Amino acid sequence: MRPIYAAVLMLATLAPAAAPVLAQGLPGSPNKALVKAGTYPLDPNHSQVTWQVNHMGFSMLEGQFGASEGSITIDPAKPNATKVDVTFPVDKLSVTAEPFAHHLKSKDFFDAATYPTARFVSTSVQASGNSATITGNLTIKNVTKPVTLKATFVGAGMNPMNKKLNFGFRATGAINRSDFGLGMAVPVVSDKVDLTINAAFAAN
Repeated sequence: MRPIYAAVLMLATLAPAAAPVLAQGLPGSPNKALVKAGTYPLDPNHSQVTWQVNHMGFSMLEGQFGASEGSITIDPAKPNATKVDVTFPVDKLSVTAEPFAHHLKSKDFFDAATYPTARFVSTSVQASGNSATITGNLTIKNVTKPVTLKATFVGAGMNPMNKKLNFGFRATGAINRSDFGLGMAVPVVSDKVDLTINAAFAAN
């Protein structure tokens, strides 16, 4: 069977089952009351950190890390008691060119062979409505520095695919890469790194 015909047949077979799920629209909404108090594991398939630097004043350059594991302990009635712990696999960083990825993983930058992961652990949360200021310790290359993130609750609801509660947050912040032993080419390439974090969590 030719590949294109096989693909069409597969889509035709799946369409009736998928249609009810896709037809209902967004199942999540920014309603914190939908989240029950507890500890939830990170959803690594839908979490990532995007970083951006100014490359020599010519362009803005971005890359991305996934989030391999982590958890959030949360109680909507006590939002300031929230605790977050997330680990990022530095050795699996993503950029658009393989030679550049190889250089970033080398000893010039992340030395991913020696330090394959980075980790963020919150130390305090100050919540207001659906927003929060999260302070925590970021560890890269065995160097730990405080970082402050501005977070927004995106939404919560039952995932129609797995019938489990899902919810997530979006956060932004900035670090100086030289603070973590990543200062090669500063200031030709900006020391400041802008971060955007999308963190998703799901009930077991």
